[in-house]
Amino acid sequence: MMKTKLTLLFIALVGAVNFVSAQATEECVTTMSIFSEHAKVKNYDAAYEPFMKLRKECPTTSFALYQYGERILKYKIEKTSGAEQMAFLEDLKKMYQEKKTHFAAKTNEGEDLADVAIIMYDNKIGTAQEQYAQFNKAWETDKATFTNAKGLYEYFVVAVELQEAGSIELQEVFDMYDKVQEKITEEQDGYAKRMETILEKKEAGTALSAQEKKLEQVAEVNLDNYSKVSAGINQKLGVLADCDRLVPFYEAAWEEKKGDVTWVKNAAGRLVSKECTDSPLFVKLVEQLNTLEPSAETSYYLGRLAEQRGENANALKYYEESANRQTDPSKKAKVFYQLAENFRKKGSMSNARSYYLKAVGAKPSMGIVYLKIADMYAGSANSCGDSVFNKRAIYWLAADMAARAGAIDPSLSSVAQKTAAAYRGLAPDRTMIFNAGNAGQRINFSCWVGGGVTVPNL
Repeated sequence: MMKTKLTLLFIALVGAVNFVSAQATEECVTTMSIFSEHAKVKNYDAAYEPFMKLRKECPTTSFALYQYGERILKYKIEKTSGAEQMAFLEDLKKMYQEKKTHFAAKTNEGEDLADVAIIMYDNKIGTAQEQYAQFNKAWETDKATFTNAKGLYEYFVVAVELQEAGSIELQEVFDMYDKVQEKITEEQDGYAKRMETILEKKEAGTALSAQEKKLEQVAEVNLDNYSKVSAGINQKLGVLADCDRLVPFYEAAWEEKKGDVTWVKNAAGRLVSKECTDSPLFVKLVEQLNTLEPSAETSYYLGRLAEQRGENANALKYYEESANRQTDPSKKAKVFYQLAENFRKKGSMSNARSYYLKAVGAKPSMGIVYLKIADMYAGSANSCGDSVFNKRAIYWLAADMAARAGAIDPSLSSVAQKTAAAYRGLAPDRTMIFNAGNAGQRINFSCWVGGGVTVPNL
């Protein structure tokens, strides 16, 4: 009876979501209860002794042992230095291995290995080479769960530090940039998809469930974190990779590397990403790539060259060809975006919107698309209604599009909010709605915009 009461008390203390072994002995349950009481109130010094006892004698009692244990050992690492600090770090590594042994299904190895690397970097433990090696280990072991935004940023920062110290080549930093940004985009797109579903419900006036509100909050936080990290990484790379440095770097290796299709492809891609396409080297790279391996990238670069020469028809042809060949979602989005921009410049708004939506369909975190569409809607106000009221109604639609941009991409949040507010200020006000007597009614647009909006209720 006593064992049952203790088990129930323990479950209440650590939370119902944490697994409790049915084989846990009465002594294990008692120790775990004492341990979790201390850990829950962050009394980590008091929790340390029962924690060590549980690891040795009752390692399968509960997953909470490892959840709280991680916090305890991190606390110990932060509060110590020298050999003692290193001993606690090694013990954290050991504990992660124990967790993997006893709760493999609940263990994300990439996350745990990256966590060790973050602790090393933040607490200046080990050399930059050792920190880099730990980050590499996390990436190579399980990059799927290496999703910590801060960790991805620090991984790249350490690479830059090593390059500046002459320990690794500049090309390795470029390769690192590509893979880390690809990972960030992957995570952003996942959260953006969830956010888009929630935004559609909110725009339709449908109330969110408690779970959806929680998902919205999680998505907002993560989108914001990844946006900041991506900007930080771009800033770090910018110091190393402006056109004045890139062009001579690739020129110097041209004769040796021009037969290496991977090198040519990476060099051309880097020059495009840094807007160095007016360089004669870029023309050489594109022509060589088209000889070695015609591909989606080649078509895109040929489109850029045609656009620079003012050959718009050829540029569009190459961009279409690139989009059709492309399988990488982010690269496909870039091509669709370029096509949309070209159609917009030509005044073909319907085609522009179509390609903008294809771009965000391929890369859901591309919030800039919605700002572009909002701007096109606002610019069409005078041609999309048969009365002053109906013409101004389109600004509600433009405001919704602008607000969506900020929700999908937090780096645009400030400009998106200001833009949405400006558009709402141009939409019919309460007096106009009252005089028109159409609150709650649907207004449809007969111009290229199509669709419609519902007039707000007073």
